[in-house]
Amino acid sequence: MLKDLIYIGLGSALLAKEKVEEELEKLIEKGKLSKEEAQKLVESAKAKAKEEEQKVREELKEALREVIKELNLATKDDIKELKKLLKDK
Repeated sequence: MLKDLIYIGLGSALLAKEKVEEELEKLIEKGKLSKEEAQKLVESAKAKAKEEEQKVREELKEALREVIKELNLATKDDIKELKKLLKDK
């Protein structure tokens, strides 16, 4: 399910990117926007997307940590500590 959501998000992002590029090309053709201005807009959008991606990743990690905690699942560190305790006996 999570994998499907990620694919949907990526597909939507690619579709949006294509639409933005098409619209920028139309503005350039009409002379309402220079190629340099369009390039700046694209670079700005890429930077913003990268920031948002990092923010979403961090929020997702935090949400997963909370779920793991609520379900009382063992983490790698928990298992490692348990193995160490069992070894010491």
